[in-house]
Amino acid sequence: MASEQPGPLVRFHRLIDGARLPERADRSAGGLLPTRAFRYCEAVTTASAFGYYVFPPISFSLMWDGGAIIWTYDGAEDWYSLGTAQFPHFSARFDQVAPEPVRGYSPPFVAALPEPGVVQVWSGLLARTRADWSLLLRAPANIPRNGGYDLFEGIVETDRWFGPLFTNVRLTRTDTPVAFDADVPLFQAQPLHRSVYSDDRLNDFACTPDLEALSARDWDDYRATVVKSGPPALTPLGHNATEVRRRRRSEASPELE
Repeated sequence: MASEQPGPLVRFHRLIDGARLPERADRSAGGLLPTRAFRYCEAVTTASAFGYYVFPPISFSLMWDGGAIIWTYDGAEDWYSLGTAQFPHFSARFDQVAPEPVRGYSPPFVAALPEPGVVQVWSGLLARTRADWSLLLRAPANIPRNGGYDLFEGIVETDRWFGPLFTNVRLTRTDTPVAFDADVPLFQAQPLHRSVYSDDRLNDFACTPDLEALSARDWDDYRATVVKSGPPALTPLGHNATEVRRRRRSEASPELE
């Protein structure tokens, strides 16, 4: 009897019809990385591609006067005071499909939180991960944002918690609309194995206090990394990126080496 397949590492469930589906994050940060960084900096391109882009289900705007928050969205006729707001027409659609015990519990789309200038925004998604995997929700890596807001980061244990996939937005300017575009990633979801952020793992670190504390092996590794390629003026651009890519090809296809 064949063993049961574990399924995908991450499965996103779209609840809002027409919302843009998540996409694998891009090594070029959606084409916004400088050309030199894309060609020569493997650290930047690897970070850019780590995870999935999650988009807002509709374009909308927020405005904060230092006290109250108002909001509007594509197709709205005006600005509205924000307490807790459903996605337009979604609550009726939810109740049409949901089992009877769940009706009336559709997630809000945007909600002003008690903290000044902080708004919770729902992506229109639920997510489930493989056992022992979580999702780190953070600002899109290496994609510049329009000014006016920051994102809180959070790690959600989505193998155990099956609820709305949202982010918390902190508005940083007042009396000016802050726009969110449905075609621009709102946040990036990055899968993490639970073991990598356990206290036992994170408390396992050490620091060396000065140059004299470096071992012979440390100096040998530094020489291999920095000196082997020659003086900085003569070091070819992207030599580290070339080495990392060669090693990945070797690991993926050992027979090629």
